Amino acid sequence: MVRDLLNDYVNKQNCRIWREANPQVHVETPLHPEKLTVWCALWAGGIIGPYFFKNDECHNVTVNGDRYRNMITNFFIPELNNHEVQELWFQQDGLTCHTARATIDLLKDTFGDRLISRFGPVNWPPRSCDLTPLDYFLWGYVKSLVYADKPQTLDHLEDNIRRVIADIWPQMLEKVIENWTSRLDYLRASRGSPMSEIIFKM
Repeated sequence: MVRDLLNDYVNKQNCRIWREANPQVHVETPLHPEKLTVWCALWAGGIIGPYFFKNDECHNVTVNGDRYRNMITNFFIPELNNHEVQELWFQQDGLTCHTARATIDLLKDTFGDRLISRFGPVNWPPRSCDLTPLDYFLWGYVKSLVYADKPQTLDHLEDNIRRVIADIWPQMLEKVIENWTSRLDYLRASRGSPMSEIIFKM
């Protein structure tokens, strides 16, 4: 069974209950469950975000190219300037909204040749989540903690995400980036072959 953690809806498509009489029970469920779309940037010195994608009425929305570029322009770049990070490399995965021509042009204007992305100056290999600290560390770590008190609303879940990310210590991020460089060294030495085991030490 698939359970929606926020509204306790159980997908009964593969669940059958046999009774002598028809119980005449109707369960109304939304076609698409409510969800959050959250973005973060991570480097050894800290985390920028979380940023929650919302429309002008503050309703949660999914990300598209326009919303992603708006976030980069109005949230990420100003936050980056507040941290006074110099010579930063920007790495992103190959989602369509990340790699649209207008998005890549915006990121090249900001980072120049220090862009690791599909269609960017440094092409990031597809399906390489074991080389992305957000994938192999941050999102798993956050998910392991935000559901501990079983949030029942998206606002509660959003608050939990903000709290968990704010509580991540700089020393932990330093170790994550040390691990990331170890992964890169391993790949260089093995000439890009898949990792035979998960390399992660905290």
